[in-house]
Amino acid sequence: MAEGAHGDMGWMAETLERRADPLVLWPEMRAVVMLGLNYGPRQDPRAVLADPAAGALSVYARGEDYHEVIKPKLKRIARGLLAAAGGGDVKVFVDTAPLMEKPLAGAAGLGWQGKHTNLVSRPFGSWLFLGAIATTLELPFDAAERDHCGSCRACLDACPTNAFPAPYRIDARRCVSYLTIELKGPIPRPLRPLVGNRIYGCDDCLAACPWNKFAVAGHEAKLAARADNEAPRLADLVALDDAAFRARFPKSPIKRVGRDRFIRNVLIALGNSSDPALADAVAARLRDGSALVRGAAVWALARLLPPDAVRTQAAAHADREDDAGVRDEWRDATSDR
Repeated sequence: MAEGAHGDMGWMAETLERRADPLVLWPEMRAVVMLGLNYGPRQDPRAVLADPAAGALSVYARGEDYHEVIKPKLKRIARGLLAAAGGGDVKVFVDTAPLMEKPLAGAAGLGWQGKHTNLVSRPFGSWLFLGAIATTLELPFDAAERDHCGSCRACLDACPTNAFPAPYRIDARRCVSYLTIELKGPIPRPLRPLVGNRIYGCDDCLAACPWNKFAVAGHEAKLAARADNEAPRLADLVALDDAAFRARFPKSPIKRVGRDRFIRNVLIALGNSSDPALADAVAARLRDGSALVRGAAVWALARLLPPDAVRTQAAAHADREDDAGVRDEWRDATSDR
């Protein structure tokens, strides 16, 4: 926390005490039952990275929101646990409380935290959603899983933005998942080219793990990727207004970032496409109601058009711009060109 690697995620510092000790969260807790649900993809999720006109969505976001899928399952298991015990109390969590799910899952024997800081399972690789059932029941503890990473550093080397300062440490401020999901403002300019066409999250470090050779595709239908989320066309996505965005991603975790942040991501990907034919789709967003979107559109346009065309666009838009951040984007786009 002192290094600020959590970026804008202030809640991590605010809940540090509760996350460090589950009993602070619920003093009556005596055990935590950790469960994993496989969401392994049917093909390498990095395949879409080779198509610069398409957007890469993280595997977990290609189907329905896992929170809504897993929580009912946890509740059913919890009810069965209490019925078998003849009493007690439970609370269920799916990323909904300051609970350190990954260390707890390691202690429960589900896997170990790999060098990419995510859980790795011998039978399922890096593709497990985690859920927790906290209970007042006195339950026997399982043996913890040991670390099987050895000297491998495939996940660290796969990171497009060099977000791992050391094994088992991540600087969220450089992580594509943070930049495209958690970060509310503009993506830092030096990192934009490194994001590529990743428009929601990133699976590179997960997919690179050699333990995935034992992984199998997930069987939960609601978590399976929708066909239109496998390689959506950037030109279609950038035209979405708020209503169309919500209609395009029903029951999806993508909705939580909101339309403006998502279109920001799409515009960064368009700027990285190196395809001038997509410039018209980008230019349409120069008049967007969101300054965040307009700023990203300026940057993308400057990547797709020759200098004279960018200056022409600047003459039409920059002088009327009332947002300081967007004016800075125009200044950067037209300087030294």
